[in-house]
Amino acid sequence: MKTKLSVVLLAIFTILLGSCRQEQKQTDKVVDESSNEETNFFVTNPQEIPEQEVITLQIGEKAPDFNLPGVDGKFHSLSEYGDAKVLAVIFTCNHCPTAQAYEDRIIQLTSDYKDKGIQVVAISPNSINGLLLNELGYSDLGDSFEDMVVRAKDKNFNFPYLYDGDTHGVSIKYGPVATPHAFIFDSERKLAYVGRLDASEKPGTANAEDVRNAIDALLNDTPIEENMTKTFGCSVKWAWKDAYAKKVNKEWSEMKVTLEDIDAEGLKKLMQNDSDKLRLVNLWATWCGPCVLEYPEFVDIHRMYRGRDFEFISISADNMGSKDRALQFLQKKSSALTNYIYSGDDKYAMIEAIDPEWDGALPYTALIEPGGKIVYRKMGPIEPFQLKKTIVEHPMIGRYY
Repeated sequence: MKTKLSVVLLAIFTILLGSCRQEQKQTDKVVDESSNEETNFFVTNPQEIPEQEVITLQIGEKAPDFNLPGVDGKFHSLSEYGDAKVLAVIFTCNHCPTAQAYEDRIIQLTSDYKDKGIQVVAISPNSINGLLLNELGYSDLGDSFEDMVVRAKDKNFNFPYLYDGDTHGVSIKYGPVATPHAFIFDSERKLAYVGRLDASEKPGTANAEDVRNAIDALLNDTPIEENMTKTFGCSVKWAWKDAYAKKVNKEWSEMKVTLEDIDAEGLKKLMQNDSDKLRLVNLWATWCGPCVLEYPEFVDIHRMYRGRDFEFISISADNMGSKDRALQFLQKKSSALTNYIYSGDDKYAMIEAIDPEWDGALPYTALIEPGGKIVYRKMGPIEPFQLKKTIVEHPMIGRYY
């Protein structure tokens, strides 16, 4: 009897196990389908590169070959564009305010010439190793390949956007000095124009006239009146600039971290924001798992935008008896900024002082304009990109000079 029962139980267990495995396969399939294919077809590997002289390609020289990963999940090579009458290679990036100021012009350029045999290709030459957080004050993104994918989708780029941030193997051969930097090649892939897109950085004041004039001259087989111009923008972030980045990061990690007391009245005044800056406030506690996990994002955000009309203030909701523990946490996270700990015993008074709409759950984050208007409120963990995008697109901050 026991043997028959065991057989029946084993059969039931086998059926259930098979069902679970099938469900797991379906789950894995969903995860695979929802993963970002654009960032999974190759693995980035930003490397240390010895410093070297970079010489900009000269008029008449042939376009160096390339085979680089694009944000569309494919590799792209020079030969792929062999049928194009003119090839425009523009070195640009995500973070640079000048590069962002020209994005719409590059999109329009691509659209206007797509039926005329013109191919536009954008390449990001920057290494994340040479990029400082305080250089991201005009952006919501850095220059990693993953960030390039996000930016391309956000702006609906209609041209290939390629990554050369691992070794600069292609960029060094072309020699861009700033972003953006345009290289226009004729049908034989000889350099016919190099330099700026146009002479006016501010969006809406120009339309890539220098590049358009060069392309039109090549299409009409006429001389280019000015085939070399200087270019203005952020310097290329070559990997060998990492020594300075390490120095700055080390200095930041060694800055003194303090933790001051604040009562309910102080919190009310803080939320009224009588400053002339956009103020970001985060309520957290050492015992709150999500708070601890996301806190480094706030330190990064502070370092990104602190040079603008922006400030970040951290408020610990730990009990005063845990003040030393909270300070130790802040020190480990290099939170060299304005840090407070709530000094009262009544947590509900703290909640009301911060925001009557707050339900009391940690973490709590608010972005406050001067005068006290809350323009971003999050009860629970933030989505870092969305918060940074909200900050940089606020009229007090902005993406351009």
